[in-house]
Amino acid sequence: MERVVSGIRPTGNLHLGNYMGALRNFVKMQHEHDCFFFIADYHSLTTHPNPTDLHGNVKDALVEYLAAGLDPEKATLYIQSDVPETAELYLLLNMNAYLGELERVTSFKDKIRQQPDNINAGLLTYPVLMAADIIIHKAAKVPVGKDQEQHLEMTRTFARRFNRIYGVEYFPEPEAFNFGQELIRIPGLDGGGKMSKSDNPGSAIFLADEPEVIRKKIMRAVTDEGPKTLNQPKPQAIQNLFDLMQVVSEPDTIAHFDAAFNNCTIRYGDLKKQLAEDMIRFTAPILERIRELRSNDTYLRKVVHTGRDKAVTSARQTIREVREIIGFRGF
Repeated sequence: MERVVSGIRPTGNLHLGNYMGALRNFVKMQHEHDCFFFIADYHSLTTHPNPTDLHGNVKDALVEYLAAGLDPEKATLYIQSDVPETAELYLLLNMNAYLGELERVTSFKDKIRQQPDNINAGLLTYPVLMAADIIIHKAAKVPVGKDQEQHLEMTRTFARRFNRIYGVEYFPEPEAFNFGQELIRIPGLDGGGKMSKSDNPGSAIFLADEPEVIRKKIMRAVTDEGPKTLNQPKPQAIQNLFDLMQVVSEPDTIAHFDAAFNNCTIRYGDLKKQLAEDMIRFTAPILERIRELRSNDTYLRKVVHTGRDKAVTSARQTIREVREIIGFRGF
């Protein structure tokens, strides 16, 4: 059984695109691989969150991923800062990471442009910490998006460099976990591209959204004046609404509105009302689970402690062996 490691951003607010995309594959993956999923609270410090926000964001992320189907009995689910061995490996890997290669990282150059007043060392060495997160568990595969591919390649570089410097074959070089055609693109409600929390939060349906919030968002979705000729192609904004229906609505419902569009009798208000109710029904079980988990600190504490113990056991063995390889030995 291959070991897989993936980080979870401690921001909460999972939207339908997250759920239908990578997260569904995480849920499937936990039954087929030895999975380590961690909430990356160390990484979030580059944005200087206050303590209340940091703790709340970690809890929200934990709650929503559990509600969406991650099973702490099947996968190791832990908080990054609960495993101090990660920070030690990060320090050791930094000794063999070079300024020039870190400054060339695309995401670092993007951050320099986006936040010129907060160009901190954590942003520069982000790929090193990510590498430590992965190879401390000797992961064979890592599920990554396009924006993380360069970081994974650097992880491979750091693992290979450690092996070469110390003349060992210790760290494996993790590969990208390819979901193939299993990822589903979920459009936003703004008439544009995919659903996104960062680009336009108002166009996203979040798993924790209450029914009335969902209704208001969908009723504000971008449409047009309606079709003018029979069987004309759907504009992008309208196709987006039909794509959302493909996820949450019954086939006969979709067929009804598709026929209405093609014969120019469609009323977008009716389509939106139906989509809203179908979306509420689809997300209701997850929302109910989120509500239950938010009020069950005893269970959340058990999940976190169990995950910490499993992750620390793995990480301590790696650090013990790495220290021996490097030459840190007792007298």
